[in-house]
Amino acid sequence: MDPGTLVGIALAFGAVFGSMIMEGGNPAAIILPPAMVLVFVGTFGVAMACGLMKDATGALAALKTALMGKKHSADETVATLVSFAERARREGLLALEEMAKSVDDPFMRKGIELAVDGTDPDELRDIMEAEILSKKNADKAGSKFFADMGGFAPTLGIIGTVLGLIHVLENLSEPEKLGHLIAGAFVATLWGVLTANVLWLPIGNKLKRVGEVEAHHMQLVMEGVLAVQAGANPRVIEQKLLSFLPAGERPESSEKAA
Repeated sequence: MDPGTLVGIALAFGAVFGSMIMEGGNPAAIILPPAMVLVFVGTFGVAMACGLMKDATGALAALKTALMGKKHSADETVATLVSFAERARREGLLALEEMAKSVDDPFMRKGIELAVDGTDPDELRDIMEAEILSKKNADKAGSKFFADMGGFAPTLGIIGTVLGLIHVLENLSEPEKLGHLIAGAFVATLWGVLTANVLWLPIGNKLKRVGEVEAHHMQLVMEGVLAVQAGANPRVIEQKLLSFLPAGERPESSEKAA
């Protein structure tokens, strides 16, 4: 799990509420249910209208991925594929059938199983590339949904402020209420801008980044599985797969060997 998004959101909200307290304000003053319902529910509804129903229903899963998604270890992935290559060189591809069942990564497990079943290398590449493309499209849909929410939230906040000001104008005969009503009217705009820039846009960007990392991981796995199927030397496979990683993420031993 990468805690960056949760920590960043917590810091941002802490800065907002902390600045209010430092200025002598009361954070409870912006906790107005009518404004929050308009901004949160209205923003979600408008984003839903921009896409398919499955995009909206998948938003919760996408949110979970952004906040608590599992991070793949490149070192472990390379080590697993090299171990497959070593056993395949000693005992043949059929010996990998049992090993594949213990692999947590479903994409890697599927690739090894197809290789063991004797799938043509070109067909195996086509199948795995199609899986990668499907994953990219799914990640793109989740990212777009939250990016849409980030775009619409400020506008919904302005609508809430306009509605609040209409209520203010209805009470001009009671001047003692105007200050409270005007302050309340602007809370909706605050929540619209705040949620857009602290929640929805960062989450959308995180999903985009997670999708890129996942696609890169799947590309790494695909090349490793194809190399194992081809019977390549395990050390050559290791160096080939490590070349997919940025220099700072490669094990020190491999850099010295290179």
